[in-house]
This record gives sequence, C-alpha cells and structure tokens, in this order.
Amino acid sequence: MKMRWGRLIVLALGGAWLATAVWQTHKALPAGMHVASPVCTVPADTVGFSADVTAADAYGRAVQRQGIFAEALRLIRAARRFIVLDYELIDSPADTAPARLLAGPLTEALLEQRRAQPQLEVLLLTDPVNERYGATRSPQLALLRAAGVNVVLTDLDALRDPNFLYSSLWRLTLRWWDAPAGPLAVQARALNFKRNHRKVLIADDGRGGLAALVGSANPQDQQGAWSNAALRLGGGAVRTLLASELAIARFSGWHGESQQFAAPADGAAACDAAVPAAPTAASARVQVLTEGAIRREFLQQVDAAVNGDAVDVAMFKLADRGVAEALLKAARRGVHVRLILDPSEDATTLSPSGLPNQPLASELVSRSSGAVHVRWYRTHGERFHTALALVYGSQRLWLTVGSANFTRRSLDDYNLEANVAVGLTRDAPLAQQALTYFDTLWGNRAAPGTEYTADFAVFADPSQADYWLYRLLEGAGLAAF
Repeated sequence: MKMRWGRLIVLALGGAWLATAVWQTHKALPAGMHVASPVCTVPADTVGFSADVTAADAYGRAVQRQGIFAEALRLIRAARRFIVLDYELIDSPADTAPARLLAGPLTEALLEQRRAQPQLEVLLLTDPVNERYGATRSPQLALLRAAGVNVVLTDLDALRDPNFLYSSLWRLTLRWWDAPAGPLAVQARALNFKRNHRKVLIADDGRGGLAALVGSANPQDQQGAWSNAALRLGGGAVRTLLASELAIARFSGWHGESQQFAAPADGAAACDAAVPAAPTAASARVQVLTEGAIRREFLQQVDAAVNGDAVDVAMFKLADRGVAEALLKAARRGVHVRLILDPSEDATTLSPSGLPNQPLASELVSRSSGAVHVRWYRTHGERFHTALALVYGSQRLWLTVGSANFTRRSLDDYNLEANVAVGLTRDAPLAQQALTYFDTLWGNRAAPGTEYTADFAVFADPSQADYWLYRLLEGAGLAAF
C-alpha cells in the first residue's frame, strides 16, 4: 500500500509538471506580443539608418564610429508631449570601468527635457534583471522614479517558458519561496531564460507626428563599445509599436492613462495592410514586427528570393533551425548568401564558447558546399551585437533591423523583441546606406591595418560534439542564447 501511494504521488507530481510545461509553452500570448503593423508607405527621408561600429587599428587602438544614441538624444530633445522607452538594460555599474557612458547621458537628457517641458510624460519599460529581479534597487532607475518617470519592470511570468524543463519545476516549487534576496534566488529566476529584449524609443516629434528609434543597442555603459544598428522611423507604423508598448506596460502593472500617450493620426491614410503602395526612390514601405512575426516575414522574404538575388545577414546570435534551413535552400537556388557573425566567444555555464554561431556556421558552409559565405567580426573584448538582415535583387531591397537575434528565444514568441522592416528600391538612399554598411564590414574597407571581419576558417568549428550540443541546448530551451 505504501508503495502504491508512493507511485501515485510520483505520477501526480509528474503529471503536474508535464501539464505545467505544456500550458506554459502554449498559452495565449499577452497583449502587445507577436505584432505585425500595417505596411505604411512613407517618404524615404523619414527612415534613417544608424550604426555603432568598433574595430581596432594596426596598433590595437580602438577605432569607433557611433551614431545610435546621438539619434536617441535628438528624439528626446524634440519631444513635447511624451516619451516611451523600452530597453532591456539601462545602468551604469559602479564596480566596472565603463567602455562608454550611455546610461548617464540618456538619463540626464530625459530629466532635462522634463524640466524644460513640465507637461512631458515619460514611460520607461525595462527588464527586471536591472534590479536583479527585486533583490536590489538600481540607482539609475531610482533617479528616474524620483523625477516622475513611470518606470515599469516587465512581468516576465506572463510570457511563455522557453526553458520548459526547468521553468515548470520553478513554477510549481521555487516560485512560491522566491523571496528576492541573495544570489540563489536571483539565479533561480535567471534560469527561466526569458527577457524583455526590446530596444525601443518612441516620442512625439514636436510637430504633431511620431518618431521612433528601434535597434539592438542598450543604454548600458558596459556595452558602450559594442557594435549595433538601429533604424529611425516616422509615420503610421509607429502607432502600432506604441500600442504594443503600452499593452506590455499594462500587463506588467502600469495603471497610467493611455490618453497621455495618445498618438496623432499622422500617416494613417498611407497604411494599408492589404495592398500597400509600391516603393519608389522617394518612398519606403515600413512595417513594425515583433517576436514571431519577425521570423515569419523574414522567411517569406528569403523563400521568395530567386537565382541572382542576395541575402545578407549581420547577427549576434544565429541558431534558429528554420532560418538555417531557409538559408540553405536559398543558396541551393542560386541566391548569394553572406553572413557576418559574432564569434560567440562570450562563454557562460549554459552557453559554452563558440556556441551557437561557430558550429551552425560550419554546418551551413559544409551542407551548402561553400555556397553560404561566412565571415567573423573581429571583436576585442566587445561584441558584434547587430541584428540586421537584407534580402535584395537588382531592383528591390527589403531589410529588417532591431533587437531580435535569429534564435528560438527571439523568434518563437518567448522573449519580447521589436524590429522594423523596410521595403525600398535598390537605388534609394537608405538601401545604399545599408548595403554600404554591410559591404564595408565584409570587405574590410578601412585604413590599412584595420580589419572589421576575418575569414571563415579563423573560427570554423566542424566538431560534431559542439554541433549536437548546440542542437540540444537550442531545441530543449536550455540555451542562454
């Protein structure tokens, strides 16, 4: 009888764990996730490309070109009615030497603008990791709260669980004793492997319209030297992004008045979800994509590419199997595929050095018989953190820029992510700017002795052990990438 009761208890616990795992990986997404805005035709000059690029010269000295946060400060200083920010990380650690000051200048710009415009409403969404899931208080966020900024820590429990093997156990047990104190409690939450990974700034432009900056850069001093990319945009698509941000703030406990952040109707007539106007040299087709909608649209663009077209990807992390197979199929159709990847040398306990980029890149090169071309960004302690993809032919170009890595966590509706997609003619200024950016890194177009990227062989990893480890970690949700 004791044995029977023991088995029943084990079966009941196993059933509860399984039911929790199934539910938490398939439950309905909260409001504001998996968004695809209408495609909006806007003047080409309302969309702008910014990049932060770090390399080293022949003497090992840093060579930097930075533009993203200069653009962010311009948007803040132009705002008159409201500013909405959503950044995964915003801090200035006191115990490390910063690579570049970002958090302080951004915070000061917000405070100065509130002093200059007392009616200005500011809403900041961020990931709870900034305050170690409640274990500490961020001085940066405390300063903003004291100045009247609405600071909202994203409710990650409302998101689906990528690490279902662990998270189901955590939800059934550890969560109930999850007092926010000590490193063990912090690590217990961190192992859920989900984040608000967005990097978004939205503001009124001071002229009755909206402007936004969407990219891959965090205002964190430790990441000040990282290479990133971003797009500035205006028009009707920003309204969809703003609605998404307010919805996330709502399910995370914000109780403010949405009317304070009411978006004007600028560009609404130019947005058509069914048949948007074709782009011209003077116009662009803009769409906001979040989470899984990013994956769907990118795969559609790659699948539509034909012999003679090209796909260029510059990415911090590449691991998604659907993306990998789409790139292989495209290369076999005669599409020219080029990848610039970070060498993934940032080892962690559950993301060993080189994973996922090195084994996956080696797979793509091998299976395509060299038709997929790969170069590695030469990092010097910093990271190549860009998330950029281009699909183009002789006349048209489509690009997407934002926060989303091409991984399961980013593209399968687990992390919060935000990208912008733009359709252009090949001769449009933005198209030429994006192509020049990629070609400059690919071809090392720099002063003698300065190299942006290295040959594929430098970090190639044909190890089957590493390959199957990456597949296991990615497929089971055990990866920190």
